[in-house]
Amino acid sequence: MTTIKLAVLDMAGTTVADDGLVLHAFDAAGVAAGLPTTGPEAGAARQYVLDTMGQSKIVVFRALFGDEDRAQAANRAFEAEYDRLVDEGGATAIPGAAESITALRDAGVKVALTTGFSRTTQDKLLAALGWQTLADLTLAPAEAGRGRPYPDLILTALMRLGIDDVKEVAVLGDTANDVTSGLRAGAAIVAGTLTGAHDEQQLRTANPTHVVPSVREFTDLVLSRSN
Repeated sequence: MTTIKLAVLDMAGTTVADDGLVLHAFDAAGVAAGLPTTGPEAGAARQYVLDTMGQSKIVVFRALFGDEDRAQAANRAFEAEYDRLVDEGGATAIPGAAESITALRDAGVKVALTTGFSRTTQDKLLAALGWQTLADLTLAPAEAGRGRPYPDLILTALMRLGIDDVKEVAVLGDTANDVTSGLRAGAAIVAGTLTGAHDEQQLRTANPTHVVPSVREFTDLVLSRSN
């Protein structure tokens, strides 16, 4: 088996506990975009947000509202509300996440933290957790070209961190979009974790190589392939 040299980890729901922050922020975004707060349209939009967890938020809003001005207004409101919730202490680490990332790096595995949020929101999360220097690299969709389910974030991490082969990459995320992104990138390990937005059945529809309880078990899996 090829040695794993890079682990690409999602943030919210994978290494960072979500606790409903995304949906709370979406409610504010919906109001800003003129979405009804109740009724079938509101329900359908909320379900779409759940189904597309892991994707770039501006892409989700463009698909939902079909109008660039409404999408941008929704995105601004989403980021402002999410940032406010983070400032109020809403961001906490998944148990064992920081220790797992440190263990990977100590073993010589490089770690990239990726997100569907903007760079501004990602930086807010990193600062709230004190994770500014925890990983080798952090990436937001705008820095890679496209967000999930495309492979761009993973392939950008590979190139920036000097990894020679996609088969030396392991990917972890909490959504089917994370899994699809990893498979499209050709990663050797593409695992879904049960700590976030999608349950095991939803994750398995995307055909991951593994489903793990949390980032801790993922780390054990990677370390077994990095020695």
